[in-house]
Amino acid sequence: MAAAAAAAWPELEAAARERRRELSLPGAAVAERVAAGGGRLPAALLALPLLQSLELSGCAALRELGPGLAAALPALHTLVLRGNALGPAGLGAGLGGALPALRVLDLSGNGLEALPAALGGAADAEPPGAAPAFPQLRSLNLSGNRLRELGPGLARAAPQLQALLLSGNRLRALPGGLLPPPAAAAPGGPFPLLSRLEAADNEVEELGADIAALPALKSLDVANNHLRELPSALADCPRLKEANFRGNQLKDKRLEKMVNGCQTKAILDYLRAGGRGKGKAESTREEARKKKREKQQKKDGGDGEQDEVEEASKLLVKVLHVSENPAPLVVKVSPGIKDVRPFIVCCVLRGVNLKPGNALKRFLSAQTKLHEDICEKRTVATIATHDLQLIKAPLMYDVQPPDTLKVTPLGRKEIKAKDLLRQLQLEAEEQRKQKKRQNVSGLHRYLQLLDGKDNYPCLVDAEGIVISFPPITNSEKTKIRKDTRDLFLEVTSDTSLQICKDVMDTLILKIAELNRSTLENKEDSGSDNESDALCGPAALNPSQNAQPMLVEQVRVVDTDGNLKVLYPSKTDLSTVSSLLTVIR
Repeated sequence: MAAAAAAAWPELEAAARERRRELSLPGAAVAERVAAGGGRLPAALLALPLLQSLELSGCAALRELGPGLAAALPALHTLVLRGNALGPAGLGAGLGGALPALRVLDLSGNGLEALPAALGGAADAEPPGAAPAFPQLRSLNLSGNRLRELGPGLARAAPQLQALLLSGNRLRALPGGLLPPPAAAAPGGPFPLLSRLEAADNEVEELGADIAALPALKSLDVANNHLRELPSALADCPRLKEANFRGNQLKDKRLEKMVNGCQTKAILDYLRAGGRGKGKAESTREEARKKKREKQQKKDGGDGEQDEVEEASKLLVKVLHVSENPAPLVVKVSPGIKDVRPFIVCCVLRGVNLKPGNALKRFLSAQTKLHEDICEKRTVATIATHDLQLIKAPLMYDVQPPDTLKVTPLGRKEIKAKDLLRQLQLEAEEQRKQKKRQNVSGLHRYLQLLDGKDNYPCLVDAEGIVISFPPITNSEKTKIRKDTRDLFLEVTSDTSLQICKDVMDTLILKIAELNRSTLENKEDSGSDNESDALCGPAALNPSQNAQPMLVEQVRVVDTDGNLKVLYPSKTDLSTVSSLLTVIR
């Protein structure tokens, strides 16, 4: 019987024979076998102790993990179980016990009504002094479930959490019970590193003032909830830079207009000033500006302030499907890449404007910020952006030995990869000596990501020129300049395909925001400051804003032409749908 069971899972036999560290099981292809095994993962999976990344998504038959998963896979750093039928009990047996190396856990779309005990779901599941079950967990995706509340046990189970995704649940309050009482909190407070909190499309009626107890919070998304007020304590979040409050029926109508058309800083300043509690002089000036805007709108045939703000708040992109594209770009993937850096997602973005002012500088700064935040200092993913006009297609995502791979890094001359890394290591050491510190900056921080690799990943154009060497650098040959209008975007990872897609979604959103900001500044450059709307230059010309950027699908295929990835697919860009209108 054991032999028959093993024979039913050739994927696991191959993984054991080849000593694989990554395993992805397509849900639809294995659903029948999972159902035959009682709705749980096969026992043969527990015989793969080297496994670092496991994905099994879209399998409606998968109801439980089975016992012993945590103990059998101690090296696991990525676990993606998206779109299955797992419940708290079904997760409990598999996650019971510590996963000391786990960094990414995706349980989205499982219909969970409560968290498993390992994630602090059961009352008093772990005593306050117990060692955390997930000491290295950085990203937890619980979107698309049926969670009504979260308990303080999560802060104890995953103290290093940086991203918590909760969109599409039934949460009524935030943070709610997520934050333990001060007496029970860990030193430094709960979630000292949590920088990204998403809870859009829930039933949140209350956003508590204790949200300010998250010292590292940079991005907050509570769009499309039932909020009536925003706490002034939001202004006390020291690092909050991006917040999405759209789709809430706020009692303060001025604030409601602001959240639909203003930058986060303006909203926080408004809350800090006490909201509607303005002095008489300021109210008089605001009334005068409003009358002047209304007069200008009538003159221009506008439809009123509300329509203007709504129009200005829209971010538009249009998807060009492969079937509609006369010359779609294709990326081929060599077989050897699976053991080095197996995941890649690409697309083409047309209609970017980097000419005015410091638009290019802001574009590059945004990319750096994404590398720091969602890419976790390039440890889970790396972004590369190229001038499309300088690329010779088709492209090959390949591997080459360090002493063979040649690249022309940004701002440098052509060099072999092994010599580049040696040069960067020497520069890093010199930098440490000069600054008398342990930490280094720039490319030097990412050198350890290639330690122990016999081959290095690279993206090569039709002329054999390396245009990208992830996670270190891309090439001077395809460098973006002020006159660049069309971009080729790539995201690579050795963690999971979904992380690549999530990063690409966010990258496209950021570029769309920068593009709009560029148009706003350009539009505002010759205007009267007194005619500014609620938060500065938000009176964007609707006819300009109506021109969406064009996202062209790019196919990633194997050497035989079989499709591996198509981006954006019909389900991609959903993570930023509350901020981005996608025309498909």
